Amino acid sequence: MENILLVIHTLVAIALVGVVLLQRSEGGALGIGGGGGGAGGGMFSSRTAANLLTRATAILATVFFLSSIALTVLHTSDRSAGSIVDRITPVAPVSDTALPGEADVAPPAVGPAGEEPAPVDEPTVPRPE
Repeated sequence: MENILLVIHTLVAIALVGVVLLQRSEGGALGIGGGGGGAGGGMFSSRTAANLLTRATAILATVFFLSSIALTVLHTSDRSAGSIVDRITPVAPVSDTALPGEADVAPPAVGPAGEEPAPVDEPTVPRPE
């Protein structure tokens, strides 16, 4: 139901934009349908076309607002009660002395009473001859 209403809402929005762009603009902006309303022989005179476009705009705007409200009501009825903050799981506090990731780093090697430790023999790597 929500998907059908969403498609209708999108089509109404596109039609509303089209009808608004077809209207004659008094400031010379984007209106496409206003020029050359001659005296009489066509199906629509300029006044009839303006009334039709105004009425179509009002109807499409009303349908757009009603579908917006219906989509909002449908979306909120599916939602569970409570806040999203209530669903957050608490995280254990981090100690003040260690930064995240420092647990994997070995502490510096210091001998008793702050003395430097004995040097460690490094393994020798055989060199190719």
